[in-house]
Amino acid sequence: MKKSVFLLALFLALNSCTRDEIQNENPKVEVNQKGALTEKQINEGINQSIKTKGSFNWSNESDHFLWSAVFRGNRMVSIGFGSSRDDFDRSKSPNNKEMENEVLSVIKKYEGVDTARFLIISDQYLNQMDVIIDKEETLTALRQMKNIRYVEPADYHYFENEAKFNTTGRSSGSGSSGCGFSSATLSAVDYTSTTPSAKVPWAFTKHSIPDAWSYSTGAGVTIGLIDTGVSPEQTLLGGSFNNGASSGRTITKVGAYNSDGSADQCGHGTKMASVMTAPRNNAGLPVGVAYNANLIAYRAASNVVLETSSEQNGVKTAFTELGNNTNVKIISMSMGHIFSVGKIEDGVKYAYARGKLIFCAGGTSTSFTNFVGVIFPASMSETQAITGVKEGTSNQKCDVCHSGSQIDFTFQMERASGSTVPVLSYYNGQADYVGGSSVATAATAGIAALVWAKNPSWTRDQVLNKMRQAATYYPNVNSSYGYGNINVLKAVQ
Repeated sequence: MKKSVFLLALFLALNSCTRDEIQNENPKVEVNQKGALTEKQINEGINQSIKTKGSFNWSNESDHFLWSAVFRGNRMVSIGFGSSRDDFDRSKSPNNKEMENEVLSVIKKYEGVDTARFLIISDQYLNQMDVIIDKEETLTALRQMKNIRYVEPADYHYFENEAKFNTTGRSSGSGSSGCGFSSATLSAVDYTSTTPSAKVPWAFTKHSIPDAWSYSTGAGVTIGLIDTGVSPEQTLLGGSFNNGASSGRTITKVGAYNSDGSADQCGHGTKMASVMTAPRNNAGLPVGVAYNANLIAYRAASNVVLETSSEQNGVKTAFTELGNNTNVKIISMSMGHIFSVGKIEDGVKYAYARGKLIFCAGGTSTSFTNFVGVIFPASMSETQAITGVKEGTSNQKCDVCHSGSQIDFTFQMERASGSTVPVLSYYNGQADYVGGSSVATAATAGIAALVWAKNPSWTRDQVLNKMRQAATYYPNVNSSYGYGNINVLKAVQ
C-alpha cells in the first residue's frame, strides 16, 4: 500500500512540472527527415508571405521549411537565446552562460558530435551563436526550448537564388548590389560653389544646409558609418580629411568583413562617407553635410544586400562595437535585407540601448522588389527610416525608392532631369553622383550631426524631436513619408 501511494505521489509530482520546466530539459524529438525543399520553393514561400502579410519571419515557418533553408544555406544556423525576447545583451543577462550551455548540449545530443565540430562562433556581447546543423530533428528540439529567442538560417542566399528564377527584374542588391566605381563630370546646374573652393550639391540647398552652416558644421560629433568601407584612393576621405575649411577632426576606418581590411571594394561606402562628412575642400569637389564631424567607417559587407553569413556578422559586429564606443552619437547604414535577421536585430538593439541615434535606408530597388515596403532594419522601431523623394516634393518617392508607414524622414535627391546628388568619387580628384534611399539616409545622418553639434548636451530624443519639429508635416505624420523633409536651418536655430 505504501509503495502504491509512493508511486502515485511520484506520478503527480512528475506531472505537476510546469511547461517551462519541461522545456528546460533536453526535448525528446522524433522526426522522419524528408528531402529538403528546393531554393525556388523556399523563395516562393518567402515572397508569398511578404506579399500577403507584409513581412516574412523564419519563426512563423515550419520546422521543415526552416531546415530546408538551412540545408540550402551551407547548414549554418544563427541562434539567439535568452530568458525573454529582449534578453539579448550578455552584460545584462546573468544566466547567459548557463543558457548557452543548455543550447549546446541539445545540439550535441541530436547531432551526435562534440561542440568543437558544430560551434562556429559565440558572440561576446550578445546572447547569440552560429553553429552547423545537419538534422531537422535538432532544429525541432531547439525551437521547443524555453530559452530560445530565434533559430534562423545563417547563410541562405535569397537574392542569389531569386536571380536564378526571376529574370524580369533585379534589385539593387541582387545585380549590381549598389556597387560602382564610376566618375562623372558634374553639371553646373547641380551645384553651387562655396569657400574655399568646394561644390555644394543642389540637394543641400533644397534643405537649407548651407544656411545652417552659420550655426553648426558638425564639430565634436562622431558618426559611425556601417557600409562597404571607404576608398583608399580618395584622399579627402583619408589623409586630407582636414582639407580646406575642415579641421580638428578624425576619420577611422575599420574592417569587420572577412578579415580583409577596411578598404572599400564596392564604391558604395565611399559615396555615403562623402555625403555625410566630405571636407569643405579647396579641390573643387563636393562637400559633405557635416564637414567638421568625425567619422568611423566600417567595412561590414561586400555590397548593400546583407545576404551572406559573413556580411550579417560584419554588420552585427559593427553595431555592437559602435554601441560600445562612447564617442559615437550617430550610426548610419544604407544597407539591408527584405526580411529581418535576428543577429542584426540584436546588434541594432544593443547600440540603441546605449543611446545611439540610428538611421537606416528605407530601401532602393527596381522591379524585382517593388512588392517590398520598408526594408530591414529600417523597419525596426529602434531606427529612423529614411527614403528619397523628388526635388520640390516631400511625398513623391524617387523612381527606385521605397515608402511606407515606417518611414520617418525624407530627403530630396532626384531632379526632373534624372540627376541625383553630387559626391566624391572612389578615385582621388574626381566626383560622381549617387541616389536612392542610400544617399537620403547618409545625408539625414549628417543633418543629425549638425543638430547635435549645436546642442552637445542634448540626448538622442531631444535631437530627434528638433529634427521632427523642423520637418514638413510636423506635428502630423504622413502615412508613407513620415515627417517629410527637414529644414536644416530651422533645426539648428
